[in-house]
Amino acid sequence: MTNPGSNPPFGAWRGAALLALFGSLSALPVSAQGGAVWWDRSDPRVGLEAGWMDAGTAASNLEHLAFVPRPEGFFNPENPGDGRFSNTDLAFSGNLVIVGNYNGFTVYDVSNPASPSLRLSVVCPGGQGDVSVFGDLVFYSAQETRGRLDCGTEGAPGEVSDERLRGLRIFDISDLANPRQVAAVQTCRGSHTHTLVTDPNDDENIYVYISGTSGARPGEEMEGCVPVNDPNEPNTSYFSIGVIQVPLAAPELSRLIAEPRIFADPEGSTIAALWQGGDHGPGTQTSRLTNQCHDITVYPELGLAAGACSGNGIVLDIRNPARPVRIDAVIDPNFAYWHSATFNNDGTTVIFTDEWGGGSAPRCRETDLPEWGANAFFKLENGKLEHVGYYKLPVPQTDMENCVAHNGSLVPVPGRDIKVQAWYQGGISVFDFTDPANPFEIAFFDRGPNSTTTLLTGGFWSSYWYNGHIYGSEITRGLDVLRLTPSEHLSQNEIDAANLVSFAEFNPQLQPRKRWPAAFVVSRAYLDQLERDRGLQPGSIERFRGELDRIESMASGEARAGALYALADEIESAERGSRAAARVAALAQSVR
Repeated sequence: MTNPGSNPPFGAWRGAALLALFGSLSALPVSAQGGAVWWDRSDPRVGLEAGWMDAGTAASNLEHLAFVPRPEGFFNPENPGDGRFSNTDLAFSGNLVIVGNYNGFTVYDVSNPASPSLRLSVVCPGGQGDVSVFGDLVFYSAQETRGRLDCGTEGAPGEVSDERLRGLRIFDISDLANPRQVAAVQTCRGSHTHTLVTDPNDDENIYVYISGTSGARPGEEMEGCVPVNDPNEPNTSYFSIGVIQVPLAAPELSRLIAEPRIFADPEGSTIAALWQGGDHGPGTQTSRLTNQCHDITVYPELGLAAGACSGNGIVLDIRNPARPVRIDAVIDPNFAYWHSATFNNDGTTVIFTDEWGGGSAPRCRETDLPEWGANAFFKLENGKLEHVGYYKLPVPQTDMENCVAHNGSLVPVPGRDIKVQAWYQGGISVFDFTDPANPFEIAFFDRGPNSTTTLLTGGFWSSYWYNGHIYGSEITRGLDVLRLTPSEHLSQNEIDAANLVSFAEFNPQLQPRKRWPAAFVVSRAYLDQLERDRGLQPGSIERFRGELDRIESMASGEARAGALYALADEIESAERGSRAAARVAALAQSVR
């Protein structure tokens, strides 16, 4: 979340954007007054009853399993919307879900996802509260001046304080009954977010990329800080990110080892070589000067990172995690503030989000442009980005609901690119972007506004898929648990195949490669997709399904293997006449 920036006035919907969303203007529903509207008037998200713990809800193709409110110490009972106690991001380890909060973090046991139980709460004010986990270590971002080294609640008054912590905290939670802060690494601009980075060639250290978005500290408080936001000042604390090295055998020795100038020109002669701030011409967004990243998502297996960096989207080479190097940068005239990024599983598409309005403004109203506050899709080839499309929540929200694209992750359905995403008070949306030029929604969950009279910042900060369930961090309410249900857009076989993907640990900004085991349900998921998209003749699909059933019923061994190879050969023969050759090839490979 960022502070709202100034933007030019919004206007009418653009025809090009409507075409991107609906395919043709004739497909638009028509209101009783004869004017075009861009949403389905029967959508149950429209007109939900407002309330804090009693708001109305609407869901499609998602089953709501559980909700647990914020525990004592993590909300203000006299003011539930008190931003000092906002829930923030999530991290996952085994059966534990770690929930960040501006006032600390909590840990829930979700061995039974339908009944989460609170295992730990750590009060440690500092703001933002971005969280990650690695082994027994929990990482926690602190950026506000109230943060103290000792996690005290009394604050750290004064412009300069030797008791203040702005940067990264590291906790050891190996004993959940006795968590310990083992390190507190100071940074000049604090830590708005952070990203864990693993090195395939180094099992003794992990690295942390620090994205600071606040004003820089005075040198009197932290030696070396230069609070001059001017690229002509060679030692400025702006126009860089931080890199922290964490020795896993001795995390108390964690330290800031580099502050790379990833925005500089290739020769390094100009610190601020990217977007200088302002609008991109008439009818475009006013976007921020690129002197920071809001969030960086890394994909170590590919050696790449995608940075959402205020006025630019960038791609980094991270094969040496301690020395990230920028290899491409793009701008988008519809983006106000580049907020976060997600790769698809094979690394050929990157989704960047625009946090228009800073996360606290209503930006999903019927009069708001579909390209603003949305996702932008870029194809990624040889390190270069090419814009191909947008996706925005396909239903309007009210003037009392802050709404904009925010944090999400992939749902590992084989053969498809699917993401679950939080939209603050716009709720949770699950959408398919296999064709990034034509994304579409397949499921949602939403609550009514916190208030009908006052714009209160609330809703889902994050929603992530983890080991078969979707977990949502609700800013003013608590933790939600949901799961996908079959529909015309998603079969039970596809859900079951996704649920075969399991991780011992998951940090959404540290993307792992998702792989599926050899399983009959994976092949059936591909067949369901081919039937839905008419990629094979119905007779072929019926035959292949029947053969899979027959072979699965056989005793394991040589006969089954021979039958599977024969079926794979037959499927490959069908591939030559298919309009979905790549998917047929994936089906054949899964059968093999």
